[in-house]
Amino acid sequence: MSAQAQTPSVNETAESSLNLFGIPLHALEITQFSMLAGAMIAAMTSALWLIRERGRTSNQNTALRAKVGNLTSRLNQLEALAAAEGQQAVIWSSNDSKPTIVGSLDASSGAPASHAHVLAFGRWLESRSATILEHSIEDLRQNAKPFCEIIQTNNGTPIEVSGRTSGSSAIVRFCDLSKERKASAQLSISHERVVNTLETLQKLMDELNMPIWLRDKQGNLSWVNESYAKSVDCADSTAVVGSKAELFGTQALKSIVDARESANKFAGTVSTVVGGDRMVFDVVEANGSYGSAGIGIDRTDAEAARNELKKTIRSHEETLDELTTAVAMFDENQKLRFHNLAFENLWGLDAAFLEQAPNITMFLDRMRTEGKLPEQPEWRRWKDELLSAFRATEPSEDWWHLTDGRTVRVISNPHPKGGLTWVFENLTERMDLESRFKTMVRVQGDTLNHLAEGVAVFKGDGRLQLANPIFRDLWSLADFDDENPPHIGDIARQIAERGDDVTAWEEFAGIVTGFDDERASDVGRVNVGDKMLSWMVVPLPNGQTMITFLDITAADQIEKALRDRNEALERTAHLKNRFIQHVSYELRSPLTSIMGFTELIAMEHIGKLNEKQREYVGHIEQSSLALLSTTDDILDLASVDAGFIELSFEKVAIASTMREAAASLKDQFDAHKIDLVLRISPEADTIVADAERLKQVMHNVLANAADFAPEGSTVTFTCEKVESGVVFKVRDKGPGIEAEALKTVFERFQTEGGGRNRGAGLGLAIVKSFVDLHEGEVSIESSPSRGTEVILKFPDVPPRVSVAAE
Repeated sequence: MSAQAQTPSVNETAESSLNLFGIPLHALEITQFSMLAGAMIAAMTSALWLIRERGRTSNQNTALRAKVGNLTSRLNQLEALAAAEGQQAVIWSSNDSKPTIVGSLDASSGAPASHAHVLAFGRWLESRSATILEHSIEDLRQNAKPFCEIIQTNNGTPIEVSGRTSGSSAIVRFCDLSKERKASAQLSISHERVVNTLETLQKLMDELNMPIWLRDKQGNLSWVNESYAKSVDCADSTAVVGSKAELFGTQALKSIVDARESANKFAGTVSTVVGGDRMVFDVVEANGSYGSAGIGIDRTDAEAARNELKKTIRSHEETLDELTTAVAMFDENQKLRFHNLAFENLWGLDAAFLEQAPNITMFLDRMRTEGKLPEQPEWRRWKDELLSAFRATEPSEDWWHLTDGRTVRVISNPHPKGGLTWVFENLTERMDLESRFKTMVRVQGDTLNHLAEGVAVFKGDGRLQLANPIFRDLWSLADFDDENPPHIGDIARQIAERGDDVTAWEEFAGIVTGFDDERASDVGRVNVGDKMLSWMVVPLPNGQTMITFLDITAADQIEKALRDRNEALERTAHLKNRFIQHVSYELRSPLTSIMGFTELIAMEHIGKLNEKQREYVGHIEQSSLALLSTTDDILDLASVDAGFIELSFEKVAIASTMREAAASLKDQFDAHKIDLVLRISPEADTIVADAERLKQVMHNVLANAADFAPEGSTVTFTCEKVESGVVFKVRDKGPGIEAEALKTVFERFQTEGGGRNRGAGLGLAIVKSFVDLHEGEVSIESSPSRGTEVILKFPDVPPRVSVAAE
């Protein structure tokens, strides 16, 4: 057979089929059947595995249940054991886990029976214990810091609490204490409370500004507070106890000890010196089981205030005595407590009767009997109304018309704590004055109308209120309507229509109708035709303004002539000063030579001198010194006038400067047997001044006193401290200075007087110039009977020196 005949075609192979159990199957059906068979085998295999695993899981659950039962039984046993031992534990397995609570505490201790309330420490522990426990647990869980504390429940039962860590767990254990440990813990807690309380009280007593102290049974100091330590100048309580520094003196301590021994306490007032000041204390010291304790309450200020109050009341009473208004004070018992002299004089009462402190009823009855009260138809009712003022809360006022014609205003002022003050004001004279005042107003109105000065008064709104005839004449104004007075603007327009300058009236209008807070006076001049008027604006109360006008045409011409003359005099004075300066400087050179040669001759280097020559040389020397002093004075005054003098300010000791100035004139005072007495206030210590110029001022004033004081008299040189500086006074008992001469006593070259030595008359002029440069004051009080007193006032520090320092 050929190959082609033996090999079947593809189509023939695909279309071939398989017979299974006589059932023909195609290839697709065979594939599906195979897949179904494989799925069934897999399902059976999975079922067999699941059955096997279920049995294993069941066996494991049974074993776990048995283990849990064993653990639960063990836990119950542990809890029973912990409860039996009086313990309870709180366990945190991690920082964020919920704690496990095991065991319980005895309910009688105050611990909660429910585990849910154990961690609410504030509900069953005292506040301090709860705070300590919460902070300790937080340190344990956050920082693994173990602790052991004794805490207290709200009913006072002590409980021991300890905390520790185990791995990542934190365990806090609460334990009931045994009877002995509980007593010891309570004793420890009580001791701590006592110590804390004592420390707190000691801290409080240290803060008090009053000395407090404790003594032992032997009377020695065992503790003091800070105020006590400061009072005795010690650093602290230990230093006081160590040094046994007592606050009070020996006599006061003896009185305190005696009182404690006899009555177990002392209560009284004791004075002592603290910090250099005398102080008064209310002292209480009492015995105790330990020893004694004391406290001192400073009542220095209270005593001073009480004394000051007494002085104030006494001063007020003295002041009331000086009043012309009658005042009487009745106390809460309606008795007369105080009355002034005006009260006696007003009612003419017997001083002996008033000193008996009569009550108000006796006083009124006495006044009625003597006919000094106003007649009343219903006396009892009027009297009851007067007495009701004691029960009133507000002051009241009444008018009494007395039978002798007097009118008295009565003011009743009740006191808050009872009592009454009556003020009686005699208005008889006042009413008479009012009547006379009205008459005077009419007279003044007539006088105003006849003045040579024009007067106009304007209200705040600018309306004319008052004007005299000369005002209208000076400004050539028409008559005014009294019912409808003109406005200041109407007057200005009337003047403008006439062609006169109204600039001044525009200024007047601004001043009169302005709203300035401070209204000041002003003056000026204005031309009205051929006249020159001087005006003055004066603000009046209630917003009114007065303007006055005066015709000064003739006076203006005279003033101009006087001004020209004054300028000529000023030029002459300038020439005089230049001449004096020139001559003074020219005199110093030859004068210095004369003094030098005179001194050389007096030293006898060029030959011996006889007695007469020595006398002449002495006269030449004294005259040269006097001339040099005069020349220096002239130069000083010329320098002051030219503004060349500059003072050298420094702190100057007053006492030593006064003594130096007095010593420089000792010979002159001794020559005339004049005693110079210095009196220096202790408060006058130093001032800021130019030492040399101050000494020169004192020298000139003392020299003036030595020149005028009588032979054998006394000159006093005093210095007193005042609020703004110091005051020097030089007083002599000379003939005094006439009132007319006092006006020119500080002028230059004033040589009139009765002094022994006739000088150039520049001493007091220099004194005034130098005092003015120190910004002080100089004055002279003199009379023939009292002599002369020169008063020099110097500031502590001249104002311009203070400004420069700042």
